[in-house]
Amino acid sequence: MTFSPANTIWVLLGAALVFFMQAGFAMCEAGFTRAKNTGNILMKNLMDFCIGTPLYWLFGYGIMFGAGTALFGWIDPFIMGDYSHILPAGVPLWAFAIFQTVFCATSATIVSGAMAERTKFSAYCIYSAAISLFIYPVSGHWIWGGGWLAEMGFHDFAGSTAVHMVGSVCALVGAKILGPRIGKYGKDGKPKAILGHNLSIAALGVFILWFCWFGFNGASTVGMDSDELIESASLVFFNTNLAAAVATFAAMAFTWIRYGKPDVSMTFNAALAGLVGITAGCDAVNPFGAAIIGLVCGIVVVLSVELFDKVIKIDDPVGAISVHGVCGALGTILTGFFATGVSTMKGVFYGGGFKFLGIQALGVLATIAWTGTVITVVFMLIKKTIGLRAGAADEIIGMDRSEHGLPTAYSGFALLPDDSTPAGMVPVAAPAAAAVEAAAPAPAPAAERPAEPVYTRVQIICRPSALEGLKTAMNKIGITGMTVTNVMGYGMQKGKPEYYRGVPVEATLLPKVQVDIVVSSVPVRTVVDTARSVLHTGHIGDGKIFVQDVENVIRVRTGEEGFDALQQADE
Repeated sequence: MTFSPANTIWVLLGAALVFFMQAGFAMCEAGFTRAKNTGNILMKNLMDFCIGTPLYWLFGYGIMFGAGTALFGWIDPFIMGDYSHILPAGVPLWAFAIFQTVFCATSATIVSGAMAERTKFSAYCIYSAAISLFIYPVSGHWIWGGGWLAEMGFHDFAGSTAVHMVGSVCALVGAKILGPRIGKYGKDGKPKAILGHNLSIAALGVFILWFCWFGFNGASTVGMDSDELIESASLVFFNTNLAAAVATFAAMAFTWIRYGKPDVSMTFNAALAGLVGITAGCDAVNPFGAAIIGLVCGIVVVLSVELFDKVIKIDDPVGAISVHGVCGALGTILTGFFATGVSTMKGVFYGGGFKFLGIQALGVLATIAWTGTVITVVFMLIKKTIGLRAGAADEIIGMDRSEHGLPTAYSGFALLPDDSTPAGMVPVAAPAAAAVEAAAPAPAPAAERPAEPVYTRVQIICRPSALEGLKTAMNKIGITGMTVTNVMGYGMQKGKPEYYRGVPVEATLLPKVQVDIVVSSVPVRTVVDTARSVLHTGHIGDGKIFVQDVENVIRVRTGEEGFDALQQADE
């Protein structure tokens, strides 16, 4: 076989880009979940690739591409057989093998996000191995290895069904068996928003995935040494980008209308939904078809996330089931409508009739049936043996600490408290009576306390955005010292209702600023009135002002007390 440098380099470049998608998935999943599970998620995204790679080399590749039957390839440990019947023109075996390996790893890593924050790490390693070892290779053989779906004309150019839907079906079954995270649903069955801890990381993950998708789809031409392949790759690139962009815009507009504000995390999901949706037919549809596929996926992904969250009540922290499963199936089926006949059968809208559409639908259903059946057996075996779900105490303290002994993945950073755990779930040890007495000595007799307070502390709770204006106003009336603290809290209204991924956020703790001022010479009323004039907007959340008596003030450095301690010290 004569090798083509252009084809080989193109495939290897694509393999490198698809490998880097692991980083994108890791960032997305970490950003959309809580900080206490970040290390666990990063570890899982690393290990599903490192477990899947040798297993795919051992058996997976042979099962997928061996010239066996229409249902199964062959058992070929370490890829020792002859695969000339399936290799792309001019591409060496090992270049094609690494290209397919990284695709396999992509399918396995999709499961991580939907089952995040409550799955045992040991269980994850086992079912990730099962996906790479035989679940993904068998259906992959049907679609890409010359199996029965390929013989029928089923078209999935880069893996909307073969890769993404396989991973999402595993995720759906796993999330259903696991059950929701603690605190996700109230006693009335309504979902509670559990916010992701870092949307910056999630956004980085989306951009990494979008960039790498050009390798995922574009390099699936597995060649660049002819005018036909160059033109096909160019169309694939354009369609991939267009579908993602349209889906993202559609979700932004749709959530803006639906929730009153454009939802950030849903819009991120929509970018990936558009990419997944166009993956099946990116070589077969024209830009108009790609735009329609992106538009449909951008809207459907929002409705799908809501459906699973609110109606079906399957807890998917990152929306993986909707993005990869629903939009993967949708994109595959829509190819049956929009295929122009350039590289496959014609779709319904281009005079091809319904035969091709039926084949596309059959391929989706067959893949769901195979994957769902086998992964259910795998999950149930794990559940009955080592256990699938982490214990409640482990889940509450976070998988980082319980599974890996990692106190935090963000050492040196202050993190918001986790307020999603229902009251009563975390046992709190009551202090002994002696300790209480020691910690809280009895107050001094009334005769030893001053009859009247000497000074006044004005404590102001306000929005963080109002701090600078408050500081300026205080300086103008002669207040030269204050203590500012970032705090969390809520009033009777519990803030203005907001939405996260379509679910109302129960704002039990809102970020506030606490400003403490001890007044000595400036009239207290002046301080209070000035603060009110600066902070008042007439809307919920303007804050509170507390006025308290202070018995004495002591400057630590000099020992000065009272009025002198509150004045500027002479240097």
